[in-house]
Amino acid sequence: MINRLKTTLLLSLLTVLMVLMGSAIGGQAGMLFAFVLALAMNFFSYWFSDKIVLKMYGAQEVGAHDHPAFYAMVQRLALRAGLPMPRVYIIPSESPNAFATGRNPQHAAVAATEGILRILTPDELEGVMAHELAHVQNRDILVGTIAATFAGAISMLGNMLQWGALLGAGRSDDEEGAGGLIGSLVMAIVAPLAAMLIQMAVSRSREYLADETGARICGQPLALANALRKLHAASHLLPMQGARPASAHLFIVNPLSGGAFLKLFSTHPPMEERIARLEELARSGR
Repeated sequence: MINRLKTTLLLSLLTVLMVLMGSAIGGQAGMLFAFVLALAMNFFSYWFSDKIVLKMYGAQEVGAHDHPAFYAMVQRLALRAGLPMPRVYIIPSESPNAFATGRNPQHAAVAATEGILRILTPDELEGVMAHELAHVQNRDILVGTIAATFAGAISMLGNMLQWGALLGAGRSDDEEGAGGLIGSLVMAIVAPLAAMLIQMAVSRSREYLADETGARICGQPLALANALRKLHAASHLLPMQGARPASAHLFIVNPLSGGAFLKLFSTHPPMEERIARLEELARSGR
């Protein structure tokens, strides 16, 4: 419940940011144009992002005859979660990871790397796939698309405001005009940055929720916690080649590596906190 409320609050903040940007530009026309353009871009992403990301990582669809144990595991978990059977993919990578995609439960897909199939026990792998099905159940792909729509629109409005301020600088010679120029430039830089941080926070909040929901689906919070511990360590030893920032939020552990500063921009919560929450869930028996 707390994570759902947090997501609602963060999406509301994105809405407020967008209204402020539209107000700064000084009219509805520019805001409407940028918003419609962002909607169009994200509409395309929403309908075709699953095909794009699966092709991006070379994922191969498998059936019951190709990987019987893995396919049966996903089938069992989907039934337990009350979800339609998703398409199942294997990614030819030794870096252990997994993700879910698709615009809704009826068009969902789950993908796991060859590496994750090798290093996890059956119980741990079940916890991971339950986490991915939790993303499908919680409509996280839709939430992420909404957040991306607003963040993209705010970024476009920021560019419009920046160019408008610079082109209008020559017509503003008095002190008030200079102050307005500085204020516009500050908002043009700060608002898109704030929108990106909020979008990252939405993603982190949904990861916590997927951990909790996934633990309930598989019934083994400690198995998922152990899996996360293994994946976190292994992802540093075997980073995913060709991983892209635009799709990093999809994976159960961040396939990208970065310094302490980049943690602020991470789409994933701290692994220690995720594990601690799952261990608390196991202790409480909820």
